[in-house]
Amino acid sequence: MGKRARKRDRAPKEPVATTDYADDEGNVLTLRDELSAGTIKKLHDIDTKPAATAEDQWQRREEFLFERFAVGWSIAGLPLETQKELIGRYRMADSDTRRWVRKTIDAHIAVKHPELVP
Repeated sequence: MGKRARKRDRAPKEPVATTDYADDEGNVLTLRDELSAGTIKKLHDIDTKPAATAEDQWQRREEFLFERFAVGWSIAGLPLETQKELIGRYRMADSDTRRWVRKTIDAHIAVKHPELVP
């Protein structure tokens, strides 16, 4: 059986549970509620790997959390849903927007995954 045939035989994925967070301007960030055990292990690995600086390690962790939690982001009515669009927009965001995203993800983790709070 070829690779394509194996992919077709898989059961369709069920939609993941998500939570929406709106900022003051009406933009909505959608975050997944659950993480896989592998993702949690990778997050712990990031926290334990030596980095060039503490700032570098912090930046890697923040981007990793955004990549793993963000499943959608509607900005000025324009929905962003692919991983490429999401991370691209996050990297282009101004400091206030990035700060809001970080605070939102931190609050989300505190409620949904308290074991990940540093």
